[in-house]
Amino acid sequence: MGKIVGSFFMPHPPVLLPEIGGKRERQIAATAKSADRIADEISKLEPDTIILSTPHAPCFRDFFYITRTKNLSGSFAAFGSPQLEFSFENDLPLAEDIIRQAERSGLPAGFLDHSTRERLAISEQLDHGAMVPLYFVWKKMRNFKLVLLSTPMMDSHQIFKFGQSIADAVTASDRRVVYLASGDLSHGLTEDAPAGLLEQGAQYDRRIKRIIETNDLDDLLKISQLEMQEAAECGTRSLVMMYGALDGCELESRVLSYEGPFGVGYLCASFRNLGRRESEYVQLARETIEVKVRENKTLVVPAWVPESFFHRRAGTFVSLKKKGRLRGCIGTIAATRKNIAEEIIQNAISAATQDPRFPPLNEIELGELEISVDVLGDAEPVATIKELDPQRYGVIVSSGFRRGLLLPALEGVDTVEQQLLIALEKADISPDEIYQIERFEVVRYV
Repeated sequence: MGKIVGSFFMPHPPVLLPEIGGKRERQIAATAKSADRIADEISKLEPDTIILSTPHAPCFRDFFYITRTKNLSGSFAAFGSPQLEFSFENDLPLAEDIIRQAERSGLPAGFLDHSTRERLAISEQLDHGAMVPLYFVWKKMRNFKLVLLSTPMMDSHQIFKFGQSIADAVTASDRRVVYLASGDLSHGLTEDAPAGLLEQGAQYDRRIKRIIETNDLDDLLKISQLEMQEAAECGTRSLVMMYGALDGCELESRVLSYEGPFGVGYLCASFRNLGRRESEYVQLARETIEVKVRENKTLVVPAWVPESFFHRRAGTFVSLKKKGRLRGCIGTIAATRKNIAEEIIQNAISAATQDPRFPPLNEIELGELEISVDVLGDAEPVATIKELDPQRYGVIVSSGFRRGLLLPALEGVDTVEQQLLIALEKADISPDEIYQIERFEVVRYV
């Protein structure tokens, strides 16, 4: 079984390299020191493969692009240093499995054929977003393979799900993997910054720094495309993808340095994987169920629950399995409580005690439960079933007061037709009736 043994976030200014920056390198000495430290840590981890996500690889709005060439090569010729060139073997089997895992989750991902690359003028050379972090690693070790990922201009929840697909592919492999997320923060910290002085620039960087220090995934996923644009940053999507790959892991995160001498925020951070753990969403559901089954009481929201839970409302589903088989699943299509913590508590109790397909849980079963919590995105109407995908989207069917919902990515539900038939049956709606269809996305926590 493979494992992500270490993860790091690094900026990519070419001036960080003494061969390019010259005297300017002194102005970002803290970043250079942290980059060296990260490279040291990576070399000690002895990875078989480094997975590197970069915002400067070919980027699409609806597709996760992975570079296919057998050898991943590049140089700093564009920055006046053609002698600095590197080449790494592409870990194509792992890249192919990442694509398969993403497709199973309904995410558009893959390689591009030669004719498509030619038509779109896409180069498979390593970009500086990859080359700068790899420069430091190259000085410490060279016996590793590489997988190069782009960070598309997509919704953060989709990018996070793609990160989860990366984790699934790594687990199914035999690789020791390091994840290296490349990205700069705001390009608008000073008057002479590339984007000029932006009101949101320094504030945005403080927010990202706090998110990393506290591993506040909820706040990270709240950052909108507009906020990213207004801060003129290029690293958030890479960070989101990395957090997706680490979903369910106990993390010890450290901000090693932050500075912005050229008007661009450069942050270096390391993330130590302390092992798998249940997410806070699942911890809350489990504690709720244990209190209800053992004491027949409704849990009061515990003090440990993150503050972000109190500022968010959404529909949730709590699913229970025992020895791999469904043991209960109840949820709400839209928010019915004043915050997501209370929503999870209510639905956890319902899944454990009120699912009509199963008897209420007993205390003996508590130690055998596998729990997942789905947080639903907003539902949107569907004009044609071509807009559905049972791996990516859940469905809601309705006719009058009758409504039926089916979550996405369910085992055994492989086609749109299967998905609709099950949802219609749950709503007691005949396929011959006129009914409306809505779709929604979820983030699944385990």
